[in-house]
Amino acid sequence: MRMEWLLPLAGIMVLAAGNADAADCPDWPAAQAKEELHALHDRLDGWNHAYRVSGQSPVDDAVYDQALQRFKLWRLCFPAQAPAALAHLADASGSVVSPVAQTGLAKLPDAAALAAWMRERGNSDLWVQPKADGVAVTLLYLDGQLRQATSRGDGLHGSDWTALAQRIDAIPKRLPHAPARVVLQGELYWRLPGHVQAQDGGANARSAVAGALARDALDADTAAHIGLFAWDWPSGPADMPARVAGLAAMGLTDSATYIHPVRTLDDVRHWREQWYRHAMPFAADGTVVRQGHRPAATTWRAAPPAWAVAWKYPAASALAEVRAVVFTVGRSGRITPVLELVPVQLDDHRVQRVSVGSLARWKQLDIRPGDQVEVVLAGLTIPRLQSVAWRTRQRATVAPPDPLMHDRLSCWQAVPGCEQQFRARLLWLGGKQGLQLDGLGADTWQALIDAGLIHRMLDWMDLTPAQLSAVPGLGARRGTALAKAFASARDRPFARWLGALGMPPGDADGLSGWAALSNRGAADWQALDGIAAGRANQLVAFFSHPDVRALAVRLHAAGVQGF
Repeated sequence: MRMEWLLPLAGIMVLAAGNADAADCPDWPAAQAKEELHALHDRLDGWNHAYRVSGQSPVDDAVYDQALQRFKLWRLCFPAQAPAALAHLADASGSVVSPVAQTGLAKLPDAAALAAWMRERGNSDLWVQPKADGVAVTLLYLDGQLRQATSRGDGLHGSDWTALAQRIDAIPKRLPHAPARVVLQGELYWRLPGHVQAQDGGANARSAVAGALARDALDADTAAHIGLFAWDWPSGPADMPARVAGLAAMGLTDSATYIHPVRTLDDVRHWREQWYRHAMPFAADGTVVRQGHRPAATTWRAAPPAWAVAWKYPAASALAEVRAVVFTVGRSGRITPVLELVPVQLDDHRVQRVSVGSLARWKQLDIRPGDQVEVVLAGLTIPRLQSVAWRTRQRATVAPPDPLMHDRLSCWQAVPGCEQQFRARLLWLGGKQGLQLDGLGADTWQALIDAGLIHRMLDWMDLTPAQLSAVPGLGARRGTALAKAFASARDRPFARWLGALGMPPGDADGLSGWAALSNRGAADWQALDGIAAGRANQLVAFFSHPDVRALAVRLHAAGVQGF
């Protein structure tokens, strides 16, 4: 992938000349606007340096693009507080002059933009190829011999990769049947046989190549994993068919295999879907559409040209603003921070919430409302927090639940601070892992709690059809059905009741009932297969806990088997 982070973006975002829509502007006082703008400026500057100088990609392309858009918008919103525009290429140039400028590509946002671009060119002499996800390189051959390999750098100057190129078998050291001077531009990619982009995503392919090329030496095994896709021959013939034939004659078969003539948007879509959903030897993050004829390479500049554009695949990574941090408490007392986000689109998913995973991770990342986070699709289906892109300078106060209040045996009543864990216990009790009571979900349990009918774990057992029917949102028919479901619980087997109450996993077979189980010590539990010391201690704690014992007494009084 030729990463165009530092080049003008086409078709991505439209702002009125010199003005921003007030509805899109943050509601900040001048002092805060200055702080936030400078913070984002510094973060973008750091990303630029990491990519251009160190060959690293701290964030995904899509996230960088969105952050850059955000910066441009904020500069228009707050011109008096805005820092200078980013000096993108100030520290990017290497020591070697590239024989031909690396132009980069403008990225079009959607099919409609590409169709318009194609119509402007008369839908003729257009060609499509995959946008390989790797590291750009320019190769110079003189009299058929490899003389120079240059990194992209600032497009005009780059690092000297010639010694590294000599170690990579995929880069021809000699071109047969070649003109006296040949300049190739292409992508060094990480070999991924059978890679399906739609399923496997980027697979960190670019980072693998960039990391290899950042080393002082390149070992043979790593070099063997690097392939070359020559996507252009700047010094070649004027027309594309002749260039493709010439590349094939020089042994660059991938270049000929992965370029096809197209006339319509449907033609492009065909190849785009083919390369996205079927096996390829490398990762690709989109497609490139080119005009066959283009200006002479001597006129190229380090800026996106008019004769080639990229149409990237659906983003699997996005920048999202945190609206709020909420905390859920599960049945076992586990506290999970969840970020409420300004909705973002990832592929065909609209993402509004993402889990941080654990309280410890949230504390480490210190995520607050207003922060910007990178969200990805794990397995291309489940939203996952990847990183904190940058933090707002105004740090809001966020108060998580006290972890000392919650454990496996806490919150058996609906007392202040226990609301979530208590409801989670009820949900488990009535669910498929527990008593399998029909018609009971989180909303129904909450309605019963809100109506003041449930304060303790087993209060529901005494509810009458009349009481249930009077609960707002239930009604007579639903109330009667719930009463019937509650009554059926008394007939559930003893083992199912133990699971519903949250007994830690442990074999209760062969034991006569609650009395026998509650009298077992840790050594007795450990004598059973598969129960180690930790689990044994959990079982002893469960059966000896006062609240659990009180539940057993209640179930005994109700005539439930085993109690």
